[in-house]
Amino acid sequence: MKGNDRVVRQTPERKGAIEFFDQPLTDEGGIDFEIIEGFFFAYRDFISDPDAILERSGFGRAHHRVVHFVNREPGLTVADLLDTLKITKQSLARVLKQLIDSGYICQLAGPEDRRQRKLYPTRAGRELALALAEPQHQRIKRAFDGMSADDRRAITRFLTGMQNARDANRDERQ
Repeated sequence: MKGNDRVVRQTPERKGAIEFFDQPLTDEGGIDFEIIEGFFFAYRDFISDPDAILERSGFGRAHHRVVHFVNREPGLTVADLLDTLKITKQSLARVLKQLIDSGYICQLAGPEDRRQRKLYPTRAGRELALALAEPQHQRIKRAFDGMSADDRRAITRFLTGMQNARDANRDERQ
């Protein structure tokens, strides 16, 4: 049984009261709520510094992801970026237009196929990527403080294991 197969929507019965719980959810079925909550809080804090930087420019998390991946792989095609981000063309088009118009990304026709669009960071785009990554790097550095190289490898394996198999395979090839 998949996790989402268990979701049941409760509809109020006309004659009876809605059942509610006054005790916290614990380790029902071996679910590791400590790790799940750790991810919620870690993600909230990990993204908070970049969010504040992006907000000053009127940008959001989608802009962050585009700036990050274009800087990590200059010359990335729009098609490959769509595949990496798992978003629609329409969503990417809006974000990309804003980043291009603001001077953070430039888009060039492919040398072999002029229909292919390749994305490159500008100097401003590179500076933005570094400004967004620096506070995240500091958080990661603090978290790794006192850990061994083996601990780091275990965490990297864990994070790779958390990805969908297709995405994890792509990351291993890069």
